[in-house]
Amino acid sequence: MVIRTVAAFAAVVCFGLLLELPKRYLLSAGLVGGAAWMVYLIVEQASSNIMAAFVSTLAVALISHVFARVWKAPATIFLVAGILPAVPGASIYRSVYYIIQDNGTLANHYLMETLQIAGAIALAVFVMDSAFRLFQGHGKVEQSCRSHGNTGRPDWIDGLPEEHQRD
Repeated sequence: MVIRTVAAFAAVVCFGLLLELPKRYLLSAGLVGGAAWMVYLIVEQASSNIMAAFVSTLAVALISHVFARVWKAPATIFLVAGILPAVPGASIYRSVYYIIQDNGTLANHYLMETLQIAGAIALAVFVMDSAFRLFQGHGKVEQSCRSHGNTGRPDWIDGLPEEHQRD
């Protein structure tokens, strides 16, 4: 497992070089990818590869948001590179291979697996991004509104008759 994690780290760093990631973020992006692959391998032993992709992508998104705040950089820098190990490349390849071989049953199986893994990745990114927006941004927005004289009530509420205005 250690060798595979180190290989994932190296693959993500090389992928970052291909994407022309700023050099100061390369090692951090590699750590995100290595951690993601380690989580993937651990979860895959206990569950399916779809669940492993979901949980590892949750870890990628969490670490990406933390690194974005530490490095004062967009989370996308770490997120795109970190997701690389979870991308279902083998399933995509197999589905196309079996389409060419005219084996519809296996082609459908691998295509469905590919779509499920891709959906799990998208859902994990959405869940973690939403959680960060919910817990990190709420206090800042509220504080900013109060400091600019906003009462927290929408502007359109003031145009309603009093019996319809509720707080």
